[in-house]
Amino acid sequence: MTHLQAGLSPATLEKAKAELKENPDTLHQDIQEVRDMIITRPDIGFLRTDDGFILRFLRARKFNHFEAFRLLAQYFEYRQQNLDMFKNLKATDPGIKQALKDGFPGVLANSDRQGRKILLLFAANWDQSRYMFVDILRSILLSLESMIEDAELQVNGFVLVIDWSNFTFKQASKLTPSMLRLAIEGLQDSFPARFGGIHFVNQPWYIHALYTVIRPFLKEKTRKRIFLHGNNLTSLHQLLQPEILPSELGGMMPPYDMGTWARALLEHAYDEDGESDGAGPEAFAFLDGAGPEALAFLDGDNTSLSPRTMKRSQSVVEPGVLKRPEKVKCDEDNMQPLLSLD
Repeated sequence: MTHLQAGLSPATLEKAKAELKENPDTLHQDIQEVRDMIITRPDIGFLRTDDGFILRFLRARKFNHFEAFRLLAQYFEYRQQNLDMFKNLKATDPGIKQALKDGFPGVLANSDRQGRKILLLFAANWDQSRYMFVDILRSILLSLESMIEDAELQVNGFVLVIDWSNFTFKQASKLTPSMLRLAIEGLQDSFPARFGGIHFVNQPWYIHALYTVIRPFLKEKTRKRIFLHGNNLTSLHQLLQPEILPSELGGMMPPYDMGTWARALLEHAYDEDGESDGAGPEAFAFLDGAGPEALAFLDGDNTSLSPRTMKRSQSVVEPGVLKRPEKVKCDEDNMQPLLSLD
């Protein structure tokens, strides 16, 4: 084991070898082969090329050198093409801060059986009068930047659960195709994370319609990992054990405290009701050559946190109760948007 694998548990080391084809004897050579390709893209500013940084791209693409380099190039190209989105990308940015405090994203304390970290979004918490969808995307990308510093998560990856309970048609109408495509490009094509599953829960018919709009932009691998559970929480529990899920998702854990992850990122800059005058953590330096230290993840003991009462969407059906969503009558290949999207 090289120093680049330090911190990985024996089980994760074996998983990296079996699933990702990670070989400690050739690790430095693998990294150098990706680094040598940088000269082929003089149009891109590769602002970080250290061994640990390149390694996460190799892991995300199962040590396929060409695919890892393509992802590395897309990572920086996406940032160059969307400069405004990455300006002031830190937790204390007003829009990001409010999105974080509303649970965008939430991060569950416990991982699933595969060691994957679970990100949870309660869609109805989006307060469109205070921040835009791009702020939600920025807060998710910022959170992933901090979490991906953890080598265990580079190997094991993430799971995303979106609860659409009480998400209104009016809110959905703000999800324009261009913004959804921006999110897909940022998460699917330009970030070195392994997403093991994306679970939709309690989605109304108009979310099915939106999914049909964005489906052509999804890779086949991504499509296979999207699960539309509707109100059937039993099907969710077959893939994610209820022992680690909050009660909103029919799980055995207490209701999720929306401020949990926000407190981890904001530290003393977090405030319950208003804006804080205290200085928050500095902007992450992941584009400046030195990545941030991995945040210490909650290990299931939340006693040090003071839960706050916050709006949340509640799953309104008992586990196992199936309510079939309305079918969207449309041709998936030649579909006009079903919502009044701008």
